[in-house]
Amino acid sequence: MPDLSYTAIPDPVAFEERLKSVPLAPGVYIWKDIQGKILYVGKSKSLRDRMRSYFGAPRGLSGKTRRLVAQIADFEIIVTSSELEALLLEMNLIKEHRPKFNVLLKDDKSYPFIKVTLHEPWPRILVTRKTPDDGSRYFGPYSNAGAVRRTLKELNKLFAFRPSFDCKDEKFNRHRRLGKPCMYYDIKRCLGPCVPGLVSQEEYRSAIEAVCRFLEGKTDQIVRDLRRKMEAAAQELNFERAAYLRDQIRDIEKISERQQVLRTVATDQDVIAFARENGSAVVQVFYIRGGKLIGSEPFALQNTEDEDDQRLLTSFITQFYDSAAEVPPNLLLAEHIEEPMIIEQWLSQKGGHRVEIQVPRRGEKKNLVNLAAQNARQKLEEIRLQWLNSEQRAVAGLTEIRDLLGLEGLPARIECFDISNTQGTNAVGAMVVFEHGEPKKSRYRKFRIRTVEGANDVASIREVLLRRFRRAAEALGEDVAAGVQDPRVNPNGVVTNG
Repeated sequence: MPDLSYTAIPDPVAFEERLKSVPLAPGVYIWKDIQGKILYVGKSKSLRDRMRSYFGAPRGLSGKTRRLVAQIADFEIIVTSSELEALLLEMNLIKEHRPKFNVLLKDDKSYPFIKVTLHEPWPRILVTRKTPDDGSRYFGPYSNAGAVRRTLKELNKLFAFRPSFDCKDEKFNRHRRLGKPCMYYDIKRCLGPCVPGLVSQEEYRSAIEAVCRFLEGKTDQIVRDLRRKMEAAAQELNFERAAYLRDQIRDIEKISERQQVLRTVATDQDVIAFARENGSAVVQVFYIRGGKLIGSEPFALQNTEDEDDQRLLTSFITQFYDSAAEVPPNLLLAEHIEEPMIIEQWLSQKGGHRVEIQVPRRGEKKNLVNLAAQNARQKLEEIRLQWLNSEQRAVAGLTEIRDLLGLEGLPARIECFDISNTQGTNAVGAMVVFEHGEPKKSRYRKFRIRTVEGANDVASIREVLLRRFRRAAEALGEDVAAGVQDPRVNPNGVVTNG
């Protein structure tokens, strides 16, 4: 019989009856708290068995699972016709709700992609954070938006497509009306598609396709095509064009030389390994295309405490490839994952070709996995040092405040208040919160001024402070659970402007 004594379930008897009625079928289960907020989304080939396993002896559960179970008050199930359908549903629900107990890709909603607008007459190449099915081609996700923009600038130097940073449709159409290209044409950073006659649509699209092949790692094919065009231009005595293509070939070959060539890895594949320490985890992905290591990206995970390696890696793969623009035919992993056959089936459907998952134990493939793990450890150490530096700066600032104000200890919580109005109307107050020297954005609040007429900042501040501390004093337990200010965390300092 399940032990429900340490949960937040309001009616354990009714809850137990509901658990008994859960079918022994594949599907998705959703744990919720007393407010109805989703705590965790999971899947299983046997819903009843999996859900009842949460309510065994507490000492047999991990710390993270005990904290989850202590907050469970309700659940919802969705029965599916297959384990694959359950996997897809689980991924969609996690992406939509981002439950606090699920392993999550950190900031996964904001990872950048490279977008090639192939459906447009004169395609553009942009950085985007959304991937709608609009006829464009996408590459990514990438972990660093700045690096993606720098890559686009380098690609623009090589292939002279419309500069994404300075050629919006309005400017493009203006130069088309003028019949004169902008300066990027003069400095050979754009082929000039805005002016009829400067470049044919076929030639411009050929440059765009070369960019796509470059991003796929097919530089050898690009060089062959460019060399053929260079020889044709020379035969036509178009030496300026031939010289331009010669320089383009040279620059591409320089970049290609920097890419590591892997002797025994002929197929396209991603190499995935991870490092973890004290609840933090980083996954490193190597992109191998055409036998060359063409890129590497680190991705941080959150909510990884007490999760085993299989669950951690499975969560990453399902979330990463759910949004990835491309799935290669092979994945090399550092560890085995849960339900690999189901994951392979899903990846094969998504990629449109057979996908095989391997966990190499020796040889060059194993060396690649080890190298990816080494890079993950290095990135994890960088994150740790960044956190330490940030913490040290915060402590230094709090120490200075303590000394200036003669406080007994460091101020753990500081609240800052200010008032804004539009010529004496529509007055609004704002509260910004710092905890342990760091901004706590989830605690920020806005106050619509109710009792003050005109531009009177002092009276408005008084109203805001009264409302803030009155609400804290009146807060009940359910208010605290819902995120209302807890009277036990009153500020050590209040800063007002006005």
